[in-house]
Amino acid sequence: MSEEFEIRNKVAESGLINFDLTTLLPKGERKGIDLKDFLFQELILKEKDFREKVDAIDTEKYKDTYVYIYNSVDTIIPLWAYFVLTAKITDVAKKVVFGNREDLEVILMHNAIQTHDFEEMRGKRVLVKGCSDKEIPENAYIELVEQLKPIVKSLMFGEACSNVPIIKN
Repeated sequence: MSEEFEIRNKVAESGLINFDLTTLLPKGERKGIDLKDFLFQELILKEKDFREKVDAIDTEKYKDTYVYIYNSVDTIIPLWAYFVLTAKITDVAKKVVFGNREDLEVILMHNAIQTHDFEEMRGKRVLVKGCSDKEIPENAYIELVEQLKPIVKSLMFGEACSNVPIIKN
């Protein structure tokens, strides 16, 4: 005697929205500019030399990239230098920030979360995917909770088979 088994996807039936934060990661190449390369003997900023080096930058290599400007040597850089360098590449780059690669990623995710329309999640049960092959800044999870807490019915973190409840409204 054979019995028929109905295979049901209980996760799909639950109305649970699976949200993968990596879908908000802006796509595009990330490039760093180290200010030490613009210094005299990697120690001193001479305005004339600095401006000549900035003028010589091939901006095409920064076209449609996300750029972070940093200084890997212990030298005081006047603020105007950041203005000059940013002014040179801001017209071709997608975004220019001061800091390291991690700082860039935090800012990019902040902007993505702040501008994303989460309205489809209003009143729904939301599961934020816990595992990813891409690195997500920790701050992104904090900002995501800030955005979702007032609108979702419940918020969980992890995977459908094993999750951690975060909030229940």
